[in-house]
Amino acid sequence: MASILPQLPGIPQPGAPAARWQFDPRRHARSLYWRGWGITQIADEFALHGVANDNGKPIPRATIESWKQRDKWDEAPSIARIEDGLEIRLLTLIAKEKKTSGDLVEMDALSRQIESLARVRRYQEPGGHAGDLNEKVNNRNAGGPRKKAKKNHFTADQAAELKRIFLEGLYDYQQLWWDNASRRTRMILKSRQIGATYYFAFEALIDAIESGRNQIFLSASKAQAHQFRSYIVSFAKLVGVALTGDPMLITSDLRPAEEAAAELHFLGTNFRTAQGRHGNFFFDEFFWVHSFEELNKVASGMATHKKWRKTYFSTPSTIAHPAYPYWTGERRNRRRRKEERVDIDVSHAALALGSEGPDRIWRHIVTVLDAEAGGCDLFDIDELRDEYAPDEFANLFLCEFVDDTLSAFRFNDMVACGCDSLVEWTDFDLEAARPYGNRPVWAGYDPQESENGDNAALVICAPPTSEGGKFRILERHQLRGLDFEQQAEFIRSVLSRYSCTYLGIDAKGVGAGVYQLLAKLGAMPGCSVAKIEYSLELKAQMIMKAQNVIRRGRLAFDASYLDIVSAFVSIKKTLTTSGRNVTFKAGRGGNDGHADLAWSTMHILMNEPLDGKARPTGTLEILE
Repeated sequence: MASILPQLPGIPQPGAPAARWQFDPRRHARSLYWRGWGITQIADEFALHGVANDNGKPIPRATIESWKQRDKWDEAPSIARIEDGLEIRLLTLIAKEKKTSGDLVEMDALSRQIESLARVRRYQEPGGHAGDLNEKVNNRNAGGPRKKAKKNHFTADQAAELKRIFLEGLYDYQQLWWDNASRRTRMILKSRQIGATYYFAFEALIDAIESGRNQIFLSASKAQAHQFRSYIVSFAKLVGVALTGDPMLITSDLRPAEEAAAELHFLGTNFRTAQGRHGNFFFDEFFWVHSFEELNKVASGMATHKKWRKTYFSTPSTIAHPAYPYWTGERRNRRRRKEERVDIDVSHAALALGSEGPDRIWRHIVTVLDAEAGGCDLFDIDELRDEYAPDEFANLFLCEFVDDTLSAFRFNDMVACGCDSLVEWTDFDLEAARPYGNRPVWAGYDPQESENGDNAALVICAPPTSEGGKFRILERHQLRGLDFEQQAEFIRSVLSRYSCTYLGIDAKGVGAGVYQLLAKLGAMPGCSVAKIEYSLELKAQMIMKAQNVIRRGRLAFDASYLDIVSAFVSIKKTLTTSGRNVTFKAGRGGNDGHADLAWSTMHILMNEPLDGKARPTGTLEILE
């Protein structure tokens, strides 16, 4: 039977010291037994993962057999077994960094099942009544009206259970963050997708419950900040608390009733909305925000009093970003005398275990390799190395900053295109059946090339509604491993929600098949499908047009779309193989990186003339 231990919260990974994990082998042995594992199989599984008793010795089969007899596992009611399975599945879904809509639906259903079983338990206990099964049924035997449950309130038992769940599920590097949670300032450079947002959302909730301190979440956009809120709401459901409100007010039995509720604020980077708030603040992806200096003055002002904590965490962007001098310590050295300046070692070797610098900032670097060594088994690193070019892999997963001096598009120009779409785009709702109503959209597609294994990308854009107006990127999708028919069907499916009037497709290689399927009569009603075949001249024209649009501030996308920024910055000017001509490379597989989203966007921008004064009305076909 294949191992399922890593799916359970708090299970140590092979090679991880068991003493670092707050782990109850008796509880997990019971869970495995209820799911059909034999006693010998459980003992072998514990031995494989290094699970030991208090003396550091492997847990023998006889011990597990004695647990079974003493705790009467075979006599446990069905409801207890069902609750155990529901809890494990719900925790597994919560731990996923990227959740699908199906995951969220399943989480909601599991939470309701847990609540239903809790009512059944109350009904079965002495004194249980019909009102326990159905909250709408009045208890006629009660001496008076039932006490209404407090909104957004945690009992002492609920708080203790939530903290237990949290601590049992930590990876080693998350445990290190928890051990340093009381530090005044933390600055963390991290790999993508290692569960940082998940962790800090949980840490903040625990602190709000226990200390009553306000928690402020600052992200590149309101949509990104709401990821914190989504996690926190899901965490509270684990112990039967339904959190509501924005800002969210939280109370608990751990603090005097007369104390003010802890406030949880979820903010985008519009710093004007952040002024006047005070509390611990968490600055998500701070290396990717626009106007960092100005925003950081407001953000750090939120935590001026010594009781507040400041936490910055992000994947690296470029050395040109205004936050980079804060990371290196150079920002502190400005305007200081030579003898007052400090040198801070920000190498991976110095910060892999975390270190407080002379500026009293605790810094930590967590690469994907560090995450794997710390128990995170969510990655196939060999596959990632295969999928990404070396320089891109180093930036995304090894925490290395990019030097964008050779890029065709400057990082700071791209970041300035980011906006808070939830606040600013009142005519767009991604969750609606028709997100942009019946207004026209343009789309660009860069197909997957099977011979070099790069990604395919589809970008959907609202074109300018007036001369000199903005191109707004509404959606972007990347896909991999599909043949040309599957790619064409994917495009049709996504664009069926919009009134698409233009679609530009790179028609070389696999793209030729995609183009033929979509360009045939009736395949895309009302849409002009443009055939694009690359040449040196065409690439230069596309880059020139995009540079003009971006410099003039005519491109907009939600600030959480960090992959759009990375895609454009990865395009570099280079010489052709002959050395006689200049071209632009990236996103074509091999060692050139991936810029599929950028090329797809440029397929859209080129549908407007270079001068931007008029939009074409006919079909566009560009041949080499």
